[in-house]
Amino acid sequence: MTMPAPDITEINRPYWDALEQGRLMFQRCQCGNAWLPARRECPRCLSDKVRWEQAGGRGTLVSWVVYHIAYNDAFKDRLPYNVAVVELDEGPRLITNMVDAHEALACDAPVRLVIERDGGVALARFALA
Repeated sequence: MTMPAPDITEINRPYWDALEQGRLMFQRCQCGNAWLPARRECPRCLSDKVRWEQAGGRGTLVSWVVYHIAYNDAFKDRLPYNVAVVELDEGPRLITNMVDAHEALACDAPVRLVIERDGGVALARFALA
């Protein structure tokens, strides 16, 4: 079974295009709030005065879970796999995967960006720094 593809729209296209070029981008509002995933307006103040910024590729592992059951058949050959929350040094958090062994993961561990191709798509994943 093929991997589910991301739904690329005019709103999130800068994110996906940047990953293809080896960069991680996020949005920031004039109020200072930063976030992922992309949206038209700031989730804090609802302003539409938002811009794209490049992340430095460093962050902190906030949380993760290891799946031992595939709830989508596309993931059954990857078991066990993790889904993690990483907070970038610039502030936004994103849902991602860690490339390290599950036993090595720890809350508040420093991480670094690893862009990997999967199913023909560049994805932002992270490794322990």
